Amino acid sequence: MLYIYIFADNEIIEYDGELAADTLVEFLYDVIEDPVEIIGNDRELKGFYNMDEVIRLVGYFKSERSSHFTEYNDAAEEFHPFVKFYATFDPKIAKKLKLKINEVDFYEPFMDEPMPIPGKPYIESEIVEFIEQHDRPTLRKLEPYSMYEIWEDDIDGEHIVAFAEEDDPDGFEFLEILKEVARDNTDNPNLSIIWIDPDNFPLLVPYWEKTFRIDLSSPQIGVVDVEDADSVWMEMDDDEDMPTADELEKWIEDVLSGKIDPDDDDDDDEDDEDDDDDDDDDDDDDDDDDDEDDDDDDDDDDDDDDDDDDEDDDDDDDDDDDDDDDDDDDDDDDDDDDNE
Repeated sequence: MLYIYIFADNEIIEYDGELAADTLVEFLYDVIEDPVEIIGNDRELKGFYNMDEVIRLVGYFKSERSSHFTEYNDAAEEFHPFVKFYATFDPKIAKKLKLKINEVDFYEPFMDEPMPIPGKPYIESEIVEFIEQHDRPTLRKLEPYSMYEIWEDDIDGEHIVAFAEEDDPDGFEFLEILKEVARDNTDNPNLSIIWIDPDNFPLLVPYWEKTFRIDLSSPQIGVVDVEDADSVWMEMDDDEDMPTADELEKWIEDVLSGKIDPDDDDDDDEDDEDDDDDDDDDDDDDDDDDDEDDDDDDDDDDDDDDDDDDEDDDDDDDDDDDDDDDDDDDDDDDDDDDNE
């Protein structure tokens, strides 16, 4: 296995993503950026709101020289570049963000409302601890630069995985339903859904389709065992509308309760193997019967041949005896003639 470590500003960053040149280069560009991005105008504020696919924090501070901002910046270095940190020193921007001085809000991916970090003003360790307690979002996107790290962060050896192309109409519709379900269940610590956009991983699509036995040309959601890749997928008809939020939520509840379990696929595989073994045994029995019949036929043929040989021998013996008798008669006649 190949390990890649990046040393930057007294920090050691482990790269745990796709081993592709373009992905690695893009990641390195993110690394050399400042750990905290400053929001100074409405255009930059709009850019902040558009970054809804990742975990992000935003704080309001008096200035860059503020000791509270220094603590915030130090915390940002611990998670850079995987978690996005923003800050503003503009009271007007802070008002639009509904932030008070020295306050920091935590935004979970795809959530409309932030979660204020309690206990302001903060020290670095308090911010770090809060992020570590909330670093598994209800819905998160699999990114090429962190795909292995996310995949290893499973719950009881399983992942709920959703495939949807954001640029596809059906994929977009399904993703919006997925976001709605995630927002309604954001307080459930046992729920974490990984969203994968197949367009971001073109080389892996054939592997996923073969391994999971699904068609990724349409949206899919299933539960996957991370060790053996056994999986169960929600039945969705391509000719019908996408499942409703209630239907999707009911399916997820069945997964979390254990009613839907990828381990059940192991039982099906074992049954199939048993059936195959039975078929093999039947074939072996048939072959044995055929062999026995062939042996019996061969024995019968051998017996017939032996009988024929015996009859031929008897006939030959009889012919020889007749010839001998004829010879004896001829000799006797010759002797009589001589005596006369």
